[in-house]
Amino acid sequence: MYHHSPVKHVLTALAPFRSQNRRTAYSLLLLICILLLAISAGCSSAATASSTPSGPRILRVMTHDSFAVSEDVLIAFEQENNVKVQIIKSGDTGTALNKAILSKDNPLADVFYGVDNTFLSRALDEGIFEPYASKLLEKIPAAFQLDEQQRALPVDYGDVCLNYDKAYFAQKNMPPPTNLEDLTKAEYKSLLVVQNPATSSPGLAFLLATIGNFGPTDYLDFWKALVANDVLVVNDWETAYYTEFSGSSGKGPRPIVVSYNSSPAFELIYASSPMTEPPTGAIVSNYSCFRQIEFVGILKGASNHDLAEKWIDFMLSPAFQADMPMQMFVFPVNPNAQLSNAFVKYLDVPQKTAVITPQEIAANREKWLQAWTEAVLR
Repeated sequence: MYHHSPVKHVLTALAPFRSQNRRTAYSLLLLICILLLAISAGCSSAATASSTPSGPRILRVMTHDSFAVSEDVLIAFEQENNVKVQIIKSGDTGTALNKAILSKDNPLADVFYGVDNTFLSRALDEGIFEPYASKLLEKIPAAFQLDEQQRALPVDYGDVCLNYDKAYFAQKNMPPPTNLEDLTKAEYKSLLVVQNPATSSPGLAFLLATIGNFGPTDYLDFWKALVANDVLVVNDWETAYYTEFSGSSGKGPRPIVVSYNSSPAFELIYASSPMTEPPTGAIVSNYSCFRQIEFVGILKGASNHDLAEKWIDFMLSPAFQADMPMQMFVFPVNPNAQLSNAFVKYLDVPQKTAVITPQEIAANREKWLQAWTEAVLR
């Protein structure tokens, strides 16, 4: 097919000048040809760009292995922001944080979620997060906001407390323990199972509860008394709750376990047959529980900073916050999130939890763990 040539038209237009100044004419011709080619290439690129639809960007979210979110809630975020969320599960809280620290010069993700107050100061000291003052922080109670520079923003919390099997104590016609001190009494011998704080997040939280309750010098006396009362130590929460605890589906031999204040409500909600009340109870007396708070932050050097901000806003929004309890067994920090009626009716919340600051934990964690190991396991 024949096409009109812009160069031919230029040559025709320049004909009168050829006899006068051949060198000037050809110099002008060369310049115009270059301009025409540049314009042609630019138009072609623009046409190609306009005809190629832009696909969704990728947002990488690094988390611990317990992260979960309802599919419809996640899809709504992806569609609203034209993004595909890639969840990178990286082990338990301590392991995931180690990976984030080791890769901080070349981050594996845009966002990190799941560091809790037992490891918070380490994350902040390592400088892995960039500040982000989300407007939704205005909705979050100040008690959850532990980082004044807003590098780590609170997302959820859970209270680690003792749980007991109601049926066991009813059959024995004896009261369950009401506080930590009760656990050392003879009538509760061989009844308690706990997790190793060196390998378990709730185990560490319970150790901190005992330190907050008895003090950093006397807590070992309490643990030595537990050893004398035949406490059982296992490596993780799953083994403690589902294998050794008599109040769960595992129907183990021990009627007292370290778990969460939310566990009784979940026993009711997920019961294989309908129940009118939870089969277990939580001990929430003053200073017998430790409150775990989990945080999210934008990793320094994130390649999708704008999307990371949107993800954090999403995690603090009522939609995500209301979804968390049924997905991760934790509770929202946003008071506008609606909880299931089962939680509202059967959840026991401690009025005063054991308080140890992230800075105190960072300064003493390894020392406390070493002392506990020598007193309890050796």
